[in-house]
Amino acid sequence: MRDTRIPLRTGAVPALLLAAAAVAAATATATATATAAPAAGGTAPAAAGPDFQYVGQDDRVHGLTAPKGCVAAEGGGSRPVTNHTRGTATFYREPGCAGAPVERLGPGTVTQVRPYFASVRFSVTG
Repeated sequence: MRDTRIPLRTGAVPALLLAAAAVAAATATATATATAAPAAGGTAPAAAGPDFQYVGQDDRVHGLTAPKGCVAAEGGGSRPVTNHTRGTATFYREPGCAGAPVERLGPGTVTQVRPYFASVRFSVTG
């Protein structure tokens, strides 16, 4: 008898973010998908996947490739966050990385950031 199971492949995108992406895709309208454009600063996902990824309050998956300095969290960041950058990501509830940090996420870490964040500062690494 032949084994028909499909092996689960692990990669750069955690299963939690894949599930969130499926939910976001199911709830997004065709119009929103057709008119969505990547934010300024090169936030379009790379072929291998973005270095930093989160699900926004808009229920969409957002990704940043090679982020530097303070970056606005398009869509109002919340829920699952993946940091595959080489540095630390520090989350702020205020735009412009103002106020007290609400969370710090080291390189290669996946976590929930609740209730939300408006901006993220990325440490510079060499």
